[in-house]
Amino acid sequence: MKKLIVSMLAGAMSLAAVQAWAADKVTLQLKWVAQGQFGGYFVAKDKGFYEEEGLDVDIKPGGPDIAPEQVIAGGGADVIVTWMAAALSARDKGVSLVNIAQPYAKSGLELICPKDGPVKTEADFKGHTLGVWFFGNEYPFYAWMHKLGYSTEGGADGVTVLKQSFDVQPLVQKQADCISVMTYNEYWQAIDAGFKPEDLIVFNYSDLGNDLLEDGLYVMQDKLSDPAFKDKMVRFVRASMKGWKYAVEHPDEAAEAVMDAGGQDENHQKRMMGEVAKLIGDGKLDKALYERTAKALLDQKIITKEPEGAYTTEITDVAISN
Repeated sequence: MKKLIVSMLAGAMSLAAVQAWAADKVTLQLKWVAQGQFGGYFVAKDKGFYEEEGLDVDIKPGGPDIAPEQVIAGGGADVIVTWMAAALSARDKGVSLVNIAQPYAKSGLELICPKDGPVKTEADFKGHTLGVWFFGNEYPFYAWMHKLGYSTEGGADGVTVLKQSFDVQPLVQKQADCISVMTYNEYWQAIDAGFKPEDLIVFNYSDLGNDLLEDGLYVMQDKLSDPAFKDKMVRFVRASMKGWKYAVEHPDEAAEAVMDAGGQDENHQKRMMGEVAKLIGDGKLDKALYERTAKALLDQKIITKEPEGAYTTEITDVAISN
């Protein structure tokens, strides 16, 4: 009997070793540091959803000096999280990125201004300084200003663009009349800095019809010609969206997974996950929003030609059931 038990244990260990050895490796490059913005991926890893799909996923955090588009172009990742505008701009420059899934169905981007400041409406933007993030995050703002007919070169009939840090200090220090925030992050940093909700004027990009697609999953186009890679991405997307569904339903637990992955300030991560949950969809790309995003970039001449082949539904058609 003892020999049988030993034999069974050895067999189980051998099977586990084979499964671990056989797992397909996937490297995911995030757009920013480990935080609730990416909670679904951390949950998928923490809960073993990737492992269940036969995947060994390495999640690489981003940062102010990391451009996911450059990382994947250099072979440093299999799939990246980035905003559609940044992906289309990179594609226009020769980095053939393709959207394979769109976990974020809504935009979390806003511009906030103190009520006691000079900006009350869009008409008040003229002649004032507005804080904007760059590194591909500026495109929705420029599309909005283009829509309003405002120059972004300053002057009485235009706006002055302040290259904003990834925090709320430009508002605290009165370097800008309004600043960019995400509903799930910097807005709450402003509240923590002493601003009250009733003391802020909020311009929400989605409410104004200026929202462009944000966090999506992108791969290099040439990789999709490999059936094995496509199969791996089907499994990756399926597990990732399972992670997102769990994160939306259990935001506090998702925040713990983020903290385990290197996130900072557990209370902030819990609050962030609650707000992020409002933006997550089923992972399928909304073609109308894709077309709006592409048109906005064309109108601004950020991209020089109508993008072709910039997205595929082949992955989500298989990975995500209706």
